[in-house]
Amino acid sequence: MLDSDPDTDWSKVSIQALRDHLVDMNELTLNAEVKQQVNDATITYFVTGEGNAIEAIQAMVSAHALQLDKMDGWSASTSNEVDGAKLMMQPATEVERTKIIGLGFFGLMVTGAHHQPHHFGIATGQMTH
Repeated sequence: MLDSDPDTDWSKVSIQALRDHLVDMNELTLNAEVKQQVNDATITYFVTGEGNAIEAIQAMVSAHALQLDKMDGWSASTSNEVDGAKLMMQPATEVERTKIIGLGFFGLMVTGAHHQPHHFGIATGQMTH
């Protein structure tokens, strides 16, 4: 894709930046611990880790909360914590509440169609996480 686009600005291309992002995704997926707390209005995920996982958790959860908040049926917010992050999901309906609980934290992290354009944007220097 990069070679076939005559407008590719090779001075901004960074496959290393994409690799760094993928490493963060790996850290989050393999090294994060998640606890879920459900109450009447909110489903909260406490996401914690150690070492490199903490920085990855904080970067990934905050970025994905912005994407999740754009979706219909729920609102999302997050805060960084000393050992990770907290993701708060507020469903608009009981159906959405059930969906959020069914997806769980890791399902929410892969929800939406923004991943491929996001990864290409990182590789081409047009987007950061």
